[in-house]
Amino acid sequence: MTMTMTQRILDLAAAAPARHGEDLVLLLQEANQLYQQGLQDLHQQVAARLGGLPLADLTLAAKAAGMPCDASQGRDEVILLLALAEWEMTPAAMAYAEMAHDAARRGVCLIREE
Repeated sequence: MTMTMTQRILDLAAAAPARHGEDLVLLLQEANQLYQQGLQDLHQQVAARLGGLPLADLTLAAKAAGMPCDASQGRDEVILLLALAEWEMTPAAMAYAEMAHDAARRGVCLIREE
């Protein structure tokens, strides 16, 4: 049986509270890669689905979705904002966000201090 990306992120998020230090960083790194891949996949789907709409309609949709959007942004950027708005509502993205917030509260993040 093949594990889906969503299931893997949920599993990593469930394991994270019991991990500390470098073990937690490794979980975050894997979850972040899966998060980025999921967003990229959805971005491609959204671009295919909405690519024919006028930019003005895309901009209105992005604003309605609560994404910061203005007239200076190009079509590709607005489509990415729409994909991000949709992605952030998925169980995988929500689990990753909670995992990252919890890790940050415990002093662990993917951005290393210099």
